[in-house]
Amino acid sequence: MKAYIKAISYYLPKRIVTNEEIQNEFPSENIEKIAKSLGICERHISDDGETAKDMAVNAAKQLFKDNKIDTNDIDFVLFCTQSPDYHLPSTACIIQKELNLPTTCGSFDYDLGCSGFVYGLSIAKGYILGGMCKNILLLTGDTIQMYINKKDKGNRMLFGEAASATLVSTDGFAEICDFSFGTDGSGAQNIIVESGCARKQKIVGDLGIDESGAFQSSDFFYMNGSEVFSFTLDKVPVLVNNVLVKNELNVNDIDEFVFHQANKFTLNSIRKICGFDKIKFYNDVTDVGNTTSSTIPIALKRFLEKDKTAKIIMLAGFGIGLSWAGCIIKLN
Repeated sequence: MKAYIKAISYYLPKRIVTNEEIQNEFPSENIEKIAKSLGICERHISDDGETAKDMAVNAAKQLFKDNKIDTNDIDFVLFCTQSPDYHLPSTACIIQKELNLPTTCGSFDYDLGCSGFVYGLSIAKGYILGGMCKNILLLTGDTIQMYINKKDKGNRMLFGEAASATLVSTDGFAEICDFSFGTDGSGAQNIIVESGCARKQKIVGDLGIDESGAFQSSDFFYMNGSEVFSFTLDKVPVLVNNVLVKNELNVNDIDEFVFHQANKFTLNSIRKICGFDKIKFYNDVTDVGNTTSSTIPIALKRFLEKDKTAKIIMLAGFGIGLSWAGCIIKLN
């Protein structure tokens, strides 16, 4: 038995925040210079009261509609999110009800970011190869801006919000092949929101500035950009090699590299250090920004809409954790 990607859809919130709007909030800053480096002109942001669950439900409904999927055929829901509706219960359980999926359907959340989609594919493949499921609904979604301080112009420019829905099944257009994973928890503090959970339950109120000038607070999203960039350039080339070895391929066999769409500068740096042909390396963050766990499915969907010739694609995600994961998909 094999596992396949059968269909992909995504949802973008209606509200769009442009660089011009951010410039108006920070008149003394050179927003255009930052935007040029990031390669991001605008990003979609959830409406007031719109949660990651709401976006994921919309993505799933679009998936069902576009691909004529019978909801009674779904036997598991996986929801990758860092912004659940509640600490408990698992948001996937609420999604099961809202999508009117069978009560025989399993469901759970897993808390992961930019590597989360690839991890989700591996979980779904495991359930299918284990004979436990036939049709798994893999959802991703985050409302990351809710964790970002309003004065944090860098992260506000970088991150957009979105959700994706992918059907993983016993048949489909792309076979899911072998994976490689990695984790380095020693870098956990480099991408973090500290307060609000068991370790620090109360608001701390310790807003400050780190050595690079970035906002740093226990109560808001914090990312040590230089450390994350170094981690990316250190681990991604090794990940690429491991994925190639596990799938018994060489780099010239790959028709397209669809990686986590962090930002233009990071993607170009990865491409150069790995020696990839520019024409084979997908890079498109202009109108969506970094949508965390949704970047790969959005990028993959957009790429496949434009290119009908690719046969072998490498997927790779990397970020919070610190974590990384990659795999190969082979198109029919």
